[in-house]
Amino acid sequence: MSAQQDRIEEQEPQVSKRKKIGLPDAYVILFGILVLAAIATYFIPAGSFDRETTDGITTVIPDSYHGTGQQPASFIAVFRAIQQGMIDSAGLIFLVLIIGGSFAVIEYTGAIDALIMKTINKTKNKEYWLIIIVCTLFSIFGALGIIVNAVIAFIPIGIIMARSMRLDAVVGVSIIYLGAYAGFNTAFLDPLTTGMAQQIAQVPLFSGIGFRILIYLTVLSSTILYIWWYANKVKKDPRKSVLGNNRFPKHQEKNVDKTPKELTGVHKLVITWLAVGIGIYIFGVFQFGWSLNEMAAMFIVISLGTAVIAKITPNRLVEEFFNGCKGLVYGALIIGMARSIVVILQDGQILDTVVQGMATIMEPFSSVWGAIVMLLANGVFNLLVSSGSGQAAIVMPIMTPLADLMDITRQVAVQAYKMGDGFTNVITPISGILMANLAIAGIPWTKWIKYIMPLVLIWFAIGAFYLAIAVWIGWGSI
Repeated sequence: MSAQQDRIEEQEPQVSKRKKIGLPDAYVILFGILVLAAIATYFIPAGSFDRETTDGITTVIPDSYHGTGQQPASFIAVFRAIQQGMIDSAGLIFLVLIIGGSFAVIEYTGAIDALIMKTINKTKNKEYWLIIIVCTLFSIFGALGIIVNAVIAFIPIGIIMARSMRLDAVVGVSIIYLGAYAGFNTAFLDPLTTGMAQQIAQVPLFSGIGFRILIYLTVLSSTILYIWWYANKVKKDPRKSVLGNNRFPKHQEKNVDKTPKELTGVHKLVITWLAVGIGIYIFGVFQFGWSLNEMAAMFIVISLGTAVIAKITPNRLVEEFFNGCKGLVYGALIIGMARSIVVILQDGQILDTVVQGMATIMEPFSSVWGAIVMLLANGVFNLLVSSGSGQAAIVMPIMTPLADLMDITRQVAVQAYKMGDGFTNVITPISGILMANLAIAGIPWTKWIKYIMPLVLIWFAIGAFYLAIAVWIGWGSI
């Protein structure tokens, strides 16, 4: 018996050790990618395209790629890139912290909880209509390019909705973020992505909108059905959440019975103030070119106004605000960590070499397969450059002549770029917007990937299907 106990004791540490080995933390993954990027600067030839600026838009000149002196990343440069990434992403990092603090103040008043509970009670046993309505609304914003970056501001509302419906944080992020990106994947009226790509490809601005709307409706429908399927699965068995038992890592699960059911006058004023503040920001974007810094400033104004309306004391305001900030520090800093990878690639001057390599691979293809390879290549490249307009400026001058060589209309090339850009935005850890959204919800990137990958594959299948049709019909301006 004693010998048997000894064997059990010897085995227990091994079992315990095995249990501790799990998915790597997002910081570990990003640092690994950073090291690989630094190593790549030693082996991938450095090179650059010549660039020209026309009407304020800087684009590369086709066939101008040339080698440059190798710029390998030194040991200290790897760690300096992390600091530089934090500096480059400072606006987004502080925006996440400020939004977290502001919504903590708003949530302290109970206004949003009361509004959502009233909506849920009015749609009793039809909560999934909320998913359809909210996703569709944000998809329209995304298709117009209105709210793609500003979607961060609405993630806390999505989380509160999901808590009230007793789902999980993944659903809360999905109905807002995936809703917006279901529209952004085609962006049929977005001047900064589709419009810019069409301008570079020299096709009429926003031409082909009918076919793009058809793609948009298909992508949106698949997105809503996917979220609906997952939400229904979690509703029936909470243990099937990808987050496990901790369904709201940054928030305690909502006790619906204790949530205020009535909207008081103060609640209505707080919600109105929030809507006015966001409305002023959106107006500023179009009229004055406001960006993330102005959004952060507006949310500080919103939190101060909320305190006045709800008669929150200055000390309590500060306490609630910083309680909201504290829970988001881990996720906010990961945005800078992601940016550090781009810093290494740019400093090593290998980003343009990657584009040139893509062009070389795509050149032998023609017709339908050429369009599909364009889609996949843009998806891969977007893992490195998650800026839609930035990607358009780099790849469209290359893809335009390639489309001509492969007997593909330039309209198809524009759509291949746009869908490749949009589809992988929701998985690349280099995207500051994605990492900010996950930070606010407290969702580990590894858990998000487990949830989102089937939908991304569905999106790519839809994209390939429509590109094949576009090539067959010679899609131009329809």
